[in-house]
Amino acid sequence: QVQLVESGGGLVQAGGSLRLACAASGRTFDSNTMGWFRQAPGKEREFVAAIWRTGGNTYYADSVKGRFTISRDNAKNVYLQMNSLKPEDTAVYFCAAGPAYYSSPWDPLLYAYWGQGTQVTVSS
Repeated sequence: QVQLVESGGGLVQAGGSLRLACAASGRTFDSNTMGWFRQAPGKEREFVAAIWRTGGNTYYADSVKGRFTISRDNAKNVYLQMNSLKPEDTAVYFCAAGPAYYSSPWDPLLYAYWGQGTQVTVSS
């Protein structure tokens, strides 16, 4: 039982920044890997970034490396700092939780819990 709620989405111009937050509650041991995914209309769900609850290991999709940063705090919340946003980043962004410490965290099927998503729109 893990509950996830995303916030921080919105409309920004290309080159701008947004910071997404995922508030997690419930069983800490069921959310050892926290990930961010996104899905644009007509496209498949795409891995963005992930972080381990303990230890701080981070992983990024090639498309966001150098622009996005995932982080966590002691309250079981995770964040996604998005800089240099591009129109191609437009999507619904989802927070996800998986029970294990995944070394290959880009498969959405690994995650048991999902938030409702928050819309990010980047205008050109």
